[in-house]
Amino acid sequence: MSKTLLAPALQAQVAAVLVAAGSSPAEAEKVAGNLVLANLSGHDSHGVGMLPRYVDAVLEGGLSPNTGVKINLDIGSMLALDGQRGYGQVVGEQAMELGMARAKQHGSCIMTLGNAHHLGRIGHFAEMAVAQGLVSMHFVNVLSRPVVAPWGGADGRFGTNPCCIGVPLLGQEPFVLDFATSRFAQGKMRVAYNKGQQAEPGSLIDEHGNPTTDPGVVVVPQSNGLFGALMTFGEHKGYGMAVACELLGGALTGGGTWHRPTTTARSVYNGMLTVLIDPAKLGTQETFTEEARAFVESLRQGPAAPGVDHVQIAGEPERAMRVARAKEGITVDSQTWEEIRAAGQKVGLSVPA
Repeated sequence: MSKTLLAPALQAQVAAVLVAAGSSPAEAEKVAGNLVLANLSGHDSHGVGMLPRYVDAVLEGGLSPNTGVKINLDIGSMLALDGQRGYGQVVGEQAMELGMARAKQHGSCIMTLGNAHHLGRIGHFAEMAVAQGLVSMHFVNVLSRPVVAPWGGADGRFGTNPCCIGVPLLGQEPFVLDFATSRFAQGKMRVAYNKGQQAEPGSLIDEHGNPTTDPGVVVVPQSNGLFGALMTFGEHKGYGMAVACELLGGALTGGGTWHRPTTTARSVYNGMLTVLIDPAKLGTQETFTEEARAFVESLRQGPAAPGVDHVQIAGEPERAMRVARAKEGITVDSQTWEEIRAAGQKVGLSVPA
């Protein structure tokens, strides 16, 4: 049976496993809080279901608890940082704090972060920036088993390579666009597989390169030991964006790109190029505020399509979901909960059934 918990209770369970896996209580709370926030936001793909993979990565030696970000270069408006294979939720926030301070000081900051373990929901970092009145752009690559096929290709050659843009809207909730360049995030396929659901047509190919709706082809090895692959969104356009994220998030940051034999290692590393801009320093704050408000209002004043309540902008669905799930609780399917319990047992902790 599935399990429904309120956010604080779920966070406590996850934090306990992380402490047992070697994290300090403070680090465990930060990572657990980030994972639960993803669930609250409706993105279960980046939520507590990632915990078993993190525990495996720690036990394999590919994820280093209690590790901070290392500064390789700091010239004010440019930062080059190394995550040193620490928890992405930790080193990612540390990197953002450094970058935002420089953007406030200089008006902008270009920041690279390489060798971070899984950064989680990239929208979290954009939300940090817009909360301080900053525009942020993030280009991210994924070093793990390649699960996305190039346009015209028949097997996985790169990761889900997310892109994220945050824009503060003075007097309104911000615009936060956060998306994988694949049709769906890999984690969404894991969630669908655990729930026994099918994927949408056009989003997957099997291990032979043929279209399929079975999410299992990218979750578990198939009969020949191979995996299928996700497709990019928008056909060749999403493919182009995925390649851009690989080059900017991987090659430019120094974290590396994916061009190696596939292994069974559970660690997953991200590189992220971040651009931060302070509109107040740009000299366009007044017109920016007015024009942004006018444009968003014009979107909302337009007629809604049949079956749609009202026109929204990026970030609104997540904020609405947080309100609902904070009240109703977060439901974790039975398979995912058993995987969490198994992860706890690996580090000597008994998680309630």
